[in-house]
Amino acid sequence: MVAWFRRILPREERFFALFDRHAGIIAAGAAELRAMLEGGDAVARHYPAVLAHEDEADAVTREVVQAVRRTFVTPFDRGDIQGLISRMDDAIDEMKKTAKAVALFEMREFEDGMREMGDAIVRCAAILRETVPLLAAIGRNAGQINALCEQIRQIEGEADDVHDAGVTALYRRCRAEGGALGYIAASEVFDRLEKVVDRFDDIANEIEGIVIEHV
Repeated sequence: MVAWFRRILPREERFFALFDRHAGIIAAGAAELRAMLEGGDAVARHYPAVLAHEDEADAVTREVVQAVRRTFVTPFDRGDIQGLISRMDDAIDEMKKTAKAVALFEMREFEDGMREMGDAIVRCAAILRETVPLLAAIGRNAGQINALCEQIRQIEGEADDVHDAGVTALYRRCRAEGGALGYIAASEVFDRLEKVVDRFDDIANEIEGIVIEHV
């Protein structure tokens, strides 16, 4: 009787498509943010696109939240669905904050370490795009999902090392040159880039938690 009742309840089959769309937007935002780090005129060219992708991601997040509210039968726990889309949205929110910091400080030149961290963000976004479709069959794909999440974790650790080395080198150079304001601006962008990578680690943790509950 319970199984029959569940079958006639309203279902929302679009959750995975919405997750996939959001992951695609994250990847597009990551590419635009990385392009900004090339410096010069690229900053102004790609800055608006980062903001536009963040707006797109917000719209998808709202769709997911609305779908959760109107659906009785969801593919996995409602809290997990909202937690995952929130963590994903946090990642592109941090990209927007990073882009705005670059614009605020009128930066047109960037450290090599910043570009390395931008590369790390693009790599994490690509792994996320590969991971999200696998959630439609968690049991069958659990091993692959966990392996991909571990890749994100490794990239996050590497990015931490790049951040620390970059900020140290920046401090030493600015101290020698007397460039306190330049240090403040550049260290803020370094920190923002680190936070973007950290948000991907949060996503990986959220996904691994879902896998544990469903395998």
